[in-house]
Amino acid sequence: MSAVGIGIIGLGVISDTYLQNLTSFPDVDVVIVGDLLLDRAQAQAEKHGVPAFGSADDVLAHPGVDLVINLTIPAVHIEVSRAAIAAGKHVWTEKPLGLDREGAAELLREAAAAGLRVGSAPDTLLGPGFQTARRAIEDGIIGRPLFAQTMFQTQGPDLWHPSPAFLFAEGAGPLLDMGPYYFSALVSLLGPVDRISAVGIKAREEREIHTGPNAGTTFPVEVPSTIQIITAFEAGASAQSLLSFDSALERHGIVEIHGTEGTIVIPDPNQFGGRIAYVKPLGVIRDGTSSVQEWIEIEHDAVEVGRGLGVLDMVRAIAEARPHVASGELGYHVLDILLSAQESAASGRTVIVESTVAPVPLLPAGFDPFAATL
Repeated sequence: MSAVGIGIIGLGVISDTYLQNLTSFPDVDVVIVGDLLLDRAQAQAEKHGVPAFGSADDVLAHPGVDLVINLTIPAVHIEVSRAAIAAGKHVWTEKPLGLDREGAAELLREAAAAGLRVGSAPDTLLGPGFQTARRAIEDGIIGRPLFAQTMFQTQGPDLWHPSPAFLFAEGAGPLLDMGPYYFSALVSLLGPVDRISAVGIKAREEREIHTGPNAGTTFPVEVPSTIQIITAFEAGASAQSLLSFDSALERHGIVEIHGTEGTIVIPDPNQFGGRIAYVKPLGVIRDGTSSVQEWIEIEHDAVEVGRGLGVLDMVRAIAEARPHVASGELGYHVLDILLSAQESAASGRTVIVESTVAPVPLLPAGFDPFAATL
């Protein structure tokens, strides 16, 4: 086989990191990029050495495209991904997979019927930080996982984003914007979710834009800007998660897994690397004295890359006839979890998560993004 042809639809800010990485992998070849704004498509093509640019339809019609990367806004993720499947292309989509269960389920059915694959961000699960941490847990470093805690706290993107209203609108908020990172990680570590309970609040009904040409103007907050979630997993573990755009304390990327024989902290699920460390329980305490717990660092020497790694894994998995890590099925289960949390916060009741997902595979040992395998 030769390098697999890639087309990208949607060329916002995140497209830069995808293009930087994908144009460096020998197993893929970005042959065209497309956007509603043709001048933006041309600029990105020229910046990253892509030979062709055009509209979304041009990407879908290009004969050299085997896999479409969908970097459009969440509201049209399903529409664009289904169009790619209809055009006979595999598809990788930015998170979330979609904004409704029915549309996402239909996408997966259409892909399966066509013999095509769907992959869904985040692909931070493939980073050496997370992969190393997960292997350590599976090797028994903390015993049997019992419960987890995750936290994402910020004052809110309205402080720095020039057009932040969409991040507080239906289909977003901290739950659907940041939740995919944390719950993809939790499902990969602890398995599928059985049920979920959540409480959501709005700090304010309106927010103010603080930067850019619209600074000083206000916009409505349509969804909870803080949500706290209790998750029960099918295998018996549980998790407590906080996602907030209302916190004076800036604290991101906290993921702790507590087991029968220790606790491990793993990297920020929105990053591809980071600190991994674990601590063992204290010994028997006598006479009012206690020993000091010491964190033990876990190092890794794998190459850190970035977004686009999930696309590369998909391409190689198709060639090797194995499951890819960040699958559409995982994306669907995570979407189901997030929508269930949203429904629980609105109703005040625990919600059963109807979907499930097979165990999320690890990357093959020795996976090297820069070594040609096709």
